Amino acid sequence: MEEHTTNYFDTFIEMAEDCPIAQAEVPPLKNDAKSVANLQFEMINKNPYKFTSDDVLFRVFAERKELLEEEVLEARKEFFSKGQACFRASPLTKRYAWGLHSNSEGKIALIAAGTEEYENLRNDPNLKKYKAMKSKR
Repeated sequence: MEEHTTNYFDTFIEMAEDCPIAQAEVPPLKNDAKSVANLQFEMINKNPYKFTSDDVLFRVFAERKELLEEEVLEARKEFFSKGQACFRASPLTKRYAWGLHSNSEGKIALIAAGTEEYENLRNDPNLKKYKAMKSKR
């Protein structure tokens, strides 16, 4: 079974061109329930450069599916046996004005739009750059 990946290396994903806000904001809770955006934000923001994109996307999937510990290994293989949407499609980069930096090891960190760090990464000639996907065609 071929394994797909969402990991990037030495890359900066910029917020979407049609993002409705110019400065990053924390995704709000909806009815005290955590959305995909909340779960992704918490995991990455508390642990910058600790996890890869694959790690975060799968852990959020596993948490939402309430997988048992003994199900995780097989579920991860199954999850990545098909292509998955990367962080270019995340609500963090599309709606909440966050950039995502992947270092040389593929570990990721959130970078708030509207900050000097965001602009420095956006202008870094050593990084590959991609824009998050637009919400509208």
